[in-house]
Amino acid sequence: MGTLTPQLRRKQKEFLMLKAVTKKIEKRLLAHSSDLVSGIVELLEQARRYSARAVNSIMTATYWEVGRRIVEQEQLKNKRAEYGEQIVTRLADELTRRFGRGFAKSNIYQMRGFFLSYPNIFQTASGKSSKGKLGESTGLQELAQKFPLSWSHYVELMGVRNEHGRKFYEAESLRGGWTVRQLERQINSQFYERTALSRNKEAMLIKGSSPRPEDRMTAEEEIKSPYVLEFLGLKDEYSESDLEEALIRHLEAFLLELGGDFTFVARQKRLRIDDRWFRVDLVFFHRRLRSLLLIDLKIGEFSYEDAGQMHMYLNYAQENWTHSDENPPVGLILCAKKSANVVKYALDNLPNKIMAAEYLTALPKENLLEQELEKTQRMIEMRGKQ
Repeated sequence: MGTLTPQLRRKQKEFLMLKAVTKKIEKRLLAHSSDLVSGIVELLEQARRYSARAVNSIMTATYWEVGRRIVEQEQLKNKRAEYGEQIVTRLADELTRRFGRGFAKSNIYQMRGFFLSYPNIFQTASGKSSKGKLGESTGLQELAQKFPLSWSHYVELMGVRNEHGRKFYEAESLRGGWTVRQLERQINSQFYERTALSRNKEAMLIKGSSPRPEDRMTAEEEIKSPYVLEFLGLKDEYSESDLEEALIRHLEAFLLELGGDFTFVARQKRLRIDDRWFRVDLVFFHRRLRSLLLIDLKIGEFSYEDAGQMHMYLNYAQENWTHSDENPPVGLILCAKKSANVVKYALDNLPNKIMAAEYLTALPKENLLEQELEKTQRMIEMRGKQ
């Protein structure tokens, strides 16, 4: 090839310049597009958080008002404690019938206790209390403004018996923007007592306001709070991970295929002990044994904590889920670890060894369940690779 003519050389130079400009424009467009996406993602996350907080504030105001009405009714009738028990029982039955979960007696007592913990939220500057009755001087939205924290926060705060400690944790939650996890951690670590005893209180408060990674809550977690779901009448049927969900569903089908003795009762059945929520992965009823079978799946090694938690579930099930003509429930702990699957039956709550032996004869063999766990895990892993 010969040398380029001045005209072609000029054209080539123009082409290269145009190409460089085009690349710059593309780069800017991509940057703007990335900024647009990240900005909208942030906006939607923020909107979801605001939605959760809005629901929470209305819910908190509603529960306070329910508690106020119960206490007012008790005072109006001026009857013995038995009358208050009757009110709560009737309310729990009627509200559960109309609205479903979330209105057990323990929850109603909690609403009553919430009002008694915060009876003077309409206290004026002069020290006199304004009316504060729903429909008179205030409404739900105005009432909601009196409770800047979520209902989950107030549930934790009500567990603090020391009034000064409760006010301290409430103030620090507001000042530091604590999530409910951070509040729970600080209460459990006796942050109030440690700060009171500390010589350098300012340093303690600065250190205490620093969140940890485990304290963070996503918008999805806030929206899927059991309290919010119950208040909105929504179902709570999600597992902690896809692997757990797949294993639970497969084990459910496997046990039902073993014969007609197993009757499915519930998946992810929730129970509440004090102010904490727990989930039992699977609940079956064994017709021949006339007993509930509680199954808890753990992704990892078996630990003594797992056994202790199962016995807590069994005690709760014995008291709240077992009918008078049924035998005590039995627990099954499945630990699905890659290196070794472990299966443990919790039979200590049974009245005698003969019954325990009968249960072991009727229930699936441990090695059979271990083999099924291993087979299921392999199947799930192969499916994921396809």
